[in-house]
Amino acid sequence: MTTPVPGLASLPTRDAILAALTTDAQLISLVQGVFDWVPEKQPYPYIDLGESFEVPNNAHDRYGAQVLQTLHVWSKYRGYAQAVTIAQRIILVLDHAPLVIDGHVHKWTRFVSMQTLTDPEPPGDIRHVPMTFRIGTEVAPA
Repeated sequence: MTTPVPGLASLPTRDAILAALTTDAQLISLVQGVFDWVPEKQPYPYIDLGESFEVPNNAHDRYGAQVLQTLHVWSKYRGYAQAVTIAQRIILVLDHAPLVIDGHVHKWTRFVSMQTLTDPEPPGDIRHVPMTFRIGTEVAPA
């Protein structure tokens, strides 16, 4: 058996999260889209795959990684009910659920945090809910 070559997990993990979110019919019924790059003048509400943070999680006989992935929920609904409902569905889709990560073995996904924010720029009508998930992976055996 050969030892797998280390490789970054953040990009294939982003792809796996995007696939999981876009194939959930209930989530898609709540939003106008899920994006890695948001088009100009995108209608609200929507989800944006935000920042990724990756650290190695190697063992003696294998390479692994932990990826912290931030997702952003954007809404113009008055109050936070719409954005938090979307966030709740995202948690149901991702937390403790399997992901298919190209070139990696998915070990676990855990919801880490969520915060409600209001855009301070006038007119102050945009609600922003960043959420973070931690994903554990190992490099797939060769």
